[in-house]
Amino acid sequence: MPQNVPSFEELMEAAQHSAVHLEMRDQYAVGDEVDDFNMWLNTGHRDLDPASQYWTPWVDLISRAVARGVVVRRARVVSEPVTDYIRYEHAGTVVNIVAGEQVRWLPRPRAVDLMLPGADLWIFDGTQVLFNHFTGVGEWADPPLELRSEPGIVKQCSDAFEAVWERAVPHEIYEIR
Repeated sequence: MPQNVPSFEELMEAAQHSAVHLEMRDQYAVGDEVDDFNMWLNTGHRDLDPASQYWTPWVDLISRAVARGVVVRRARVVSEPVTDYIRYEHAGTVVNIVAGEQVRWLPRPRAVDLMLPGADLWIFDGTQVLFNHFTGVGEWADPPLELRSEPGIVKQCSDAFEAVWERAVPHEIYEIR
């Protein structure tokens, strides 16, 4: 693995055709979401303004990618009943969609016969896999990212994502349980 992994933003800016994201954890504790998550826990209200300081960097990045023809898809494998964190993600997904993402949800029991990677990931243009490593409590691990481009690994991860995507329920009709 190379020592200098490009940033996620650099990889997204370089994408030409596709960027797909597979999320499989039921809980994350990533620092940049802590305040927003705690506000949602305490009030039930989530920042849903695509132009807010919280969302603008993401919305701009994804919107630029989509404008240049990149198809951005996100699939989430979730346990049911869902955790508070998944409820929080579900509440904010409308902004992902406004930015141009397609989002689907797959209840974990419907994924039991799929061979899934051991970490969340992004696949860019079907040629690079960016693994996202987290600790057991959902914080970024050290190192947090691992970029791989071996054709066998890319194919396995792409096949796994497509299998999840095929079974998953579009956000617009997925009901939180």
